[in-house]
Amino acid sequence: MTTTEPRTYPFSEPDRLNLDPLYAHLRKQEPLTRIRLPYGEESWLATRYADVRIVLGDPRFSRAAAVGRDEPRLRPRRTDEGLLAMDPPDHTRLRKLVAKAFTSRRVEQLRPRTQEIADGLVDAIVARGEPFDLVEEFALPLPITVICELLGVPYDDRADFRKWSDAFLSTTKLTPEQIDDYIERMLDYMAGLIAERRKAPADDLITGLIAARDEQDRLTEDEMVRLAAGILVAGHETTASQIPNFVYVLLTHPDQLAQLRADLDLVPSAVEELMRYVPLGAGVAFARYATEDVELGGVLVRAGEPVLVSAAAANRDESVFSEPEQLDLTRNEATHLGFGHGPHHCLGAQLARMELQVALRTLLTRLPGLDFATSAEDVVWKAGMLVRGPQRMVLSWHGVK
Repeated sequence: MTTTEPRTYPFSEPDRLNLDPLYAHLRKQEPLTRIRLPYGEESWLATRYADVRIVLGDPRFSRAAAVGRDEPRLRPRRTDEGLLAMDPPDHTRLRKLVAKAFTSRRVEQLRPRTQEIADGLVDAIVARGEPFDLVEEFALPLPITVICELLGVPYDDRADFRKWSDAFLSTTKLTPEQIDDYIERMLDYMAGLIAERRKAPADDLITGLIAARDEQDRLTEDEMVRLAAGILVAGHETTASQIPNFVYVLLTHPDQLAQLRADLDLVPSAVEELMRYVPLGAGVAFARYATEDVELGGVLVRAGEPVLVSAAAANRDESVFSEPEQLDLTRNEATHLGFGHGPHHCLGAQLARMELQVALRTLLTRLPGLDFATSAEDVVWKAGMLVRGPQRMVLSWHGVK
């Protein structure tokens, strides 16, 4: 690397859903810059759309090479990220075992049940009366119920695995000891469920993984446990954050909200634009290591050097998106990077899209006067986590359908 002093990262504390303006400066003036995270070795940071796609999709950049390295990170201890720490062909082998559960066709079969769940949650909200907390009463239970039914996890255990899930996304919210404890508890819990399902198979993803393990020897026992735990966490955490994030953005952009209310056929494109616009990550993670010298962003990245990417910055790249700082629900441009790119493109992207579409359409039709109960300033935001999102978001409505 060059001798230039690296910038301290994160550049600033997360401020609701506002993206630090330094990203825009770097994208234009220094698209590949050196940074130092709180822990681990120095790294490069890519901020341009084209460069981010290369790092995420080019086999010359490896996730598996991070194993055994002092990977740049936002928390003290490294954790075994399972599928997220693999390269093809091992990554491909495991991903294929569960990919069929998340195809567009399979996800569309889940839409009626997801709609039923969403309607039931709104029915309960209406019965209790306003105001209500969007996070606890709608945004969390919707994706948790869907992933529990798909995977084969008892919904009644949600309080436990919700708490343990924080260990996978905590930066400073939990102590290192709590993170280790919660991860161990999650893995023990999943191993117990797998043992139960071996005795009593069902029509769920856990049973399918057991068959792949016991009958076809396509994964190890440890891989199966970690894969199932990862699906449970990823299958609800990000969507549960994005539902209130999307609602917050719409309520603070009344012109776009009015346009969407007037034409609900815009919901699918609105979800894509909101995925582009919302910087879900509170920082960067999952460095890729160059396996050979690669020129990137006008800089020579040497073999063995780590590169981190900011998808949020790439999604605001003015060379790709017109007026990228503006929310435009009718936008029809390049594919956003909100679900990643390349081999590690979000496995559950189609499921998340469907859930977000159902959530927005249901809230806008069933609670047509949806608004902040007091003001946007009263939203309580998460802290010490890898993802941004409201922890509490109290809303009211002025009419019910």
